[in-house]
Amino acid sequence: MPRRNSTSERRKEQTLEAARILFAERGFAAVTMDDIAAAVGVTKPLLYTYFGNKEGLYLACMEPAAAALVDTVAAAVEATETRAETLRAGVHAFFIFVDADRDAWRVLFDETLPAGAEPARRAAEQRERLTSLVANAQLERLPEERREAARVEVEAISAAMLGAAEALARWWLRTDAIPAAQAAELLVRTIEHGLIPRHAA
Repeated sequence: MPRRNSTSERRKEQTLEAARILFAERGFAAVTMDDIAAAVGVTKPLLYTYFGNKEGLYLACMEPAAAALVDTVAAAVEATETRAETLRAGVHAFFIFVDADRDAWRVLFDETLPAGAEPARRAAEQRERLTSLVANAQLERLPEERREAARVEVEAISAAMLGAAEALARWWLRTDAIPAAQAAELLVRTIEHGLIPRHAA
């Protein structure tokens, strides 16, 4: 029994790795369970046994990537002291993650996810989680008496920053025109003044 379990776990890991590569290359919409089964060398019914359906398999690929991105950004901003440092550290961490694991980023920010489907809903939740992380890090570096007044602006600007980072990452992956660190610094220089809300001035 232990050997059977061990074999099953290895096969699941192989399936996840193959699925992640296919989803990253083609997008959720273009990948079928038949494609994944063929890539791994298993039957399609076995995939359904492991993951339930394609959405379940996608989520199994997405969730570790989401956790890794949040952990990467959180670790980078934790040691910062000022809003400017937090901004720079967070943006650079985002691009370090994209550069280090491009497949993970493509799975997380897949534009082919069907609207209303569970993977799209979970992807939106992950974006909100990352936005909240950035916003809270900014607010923590304001004097306590100013935080509540600045909250709405900080959250709005943090959402805009994540959107800009996502768009720039897509351009960067498509063109490979500049190093990742240079792309990050370009974004920092573009938005660093706007990230300071008027209530915090």
